Amino acid sequence: MALKASPDDQARLLDLQALDTKLAQLDHRARSLPELSTLADLATEADALRSTLAQQSGAVEDLQLELRRVEGDVEVVETRIARDSERLQGSSSVKDVAALEQELAALRKRLGDLEEIELTVMEKLEEQQATVASTHSALEAITARIGDTEAARDAALATIAGERTTAEAGRRTIESTIPADLLALYEKQRARYGTGASLLRGGVSVASGVKLLEDELQTIRAAAPDDVLICPSSDAILVRTDESGL
Repeated sequence: MALKASPDDQARLLDLQALDTKLAQLDHRARSLPELSTLADLATEADALRSTLAQQSGAVEDLQLELRRVEGDVEVVETRIARDSERLQGSSSVKDVAALEQELAALRKRLGDLEEIELTVMEKLEEQQATVASTHSALEAITARIGDTEAARDAALATIAGERTTAEAGRRTIESTIPADLLALYEKQRARYGTGASLLRGGVSVASGVKLLEDELQTIRAAAPDDVLICPSSDAILVRTDESGL
């Protein structure tokens, strides 16, 4: 037996469909927020900067280790120079004096070489520390942008959630006024085809945007006002109103 429902009940399906369409649009908005793609890009940038920062920090540690080694060598040579200088002042042996002076000359040359190396390492360390500081600042800036973007995303999602709450409440209200069998058919068609109800306006099914054929319109004209019809182009419940052009 064909399903029957009053024209008013059928017309309310359009209100229900409008809210279901809005809810679907809200879901799409939530999934498509520009902040989401921005956050993904920023996360990639932040990860790259963290990796770079780790490498740069490792280079700083290596240079610091090298600097400590060179400073240790400088200290050893300076100690030997101080010791040999003291021995030289207290020596009366020409042979010992000559040997000490020769050793001191070698030590001072070694000290000079070490100090040049020390200066070079210090310069490299300063440059690398400046690079680390620059990368760290860039990472802080990205982190701040992430925080701002997350706040914007949360605000947008809160707005969407508020609209969803209103739409869901309106849907429940309309749903409660529609006969159970008509509602069940609406939900079945919507689950299968994406649209539960379609307005026939000027011979065109709004859900599909397709103008119905003349023989299809003849069948629709012949149906009783309370007959529940299925749209031949969208498979949604076809709702007839004064706009239908029948």
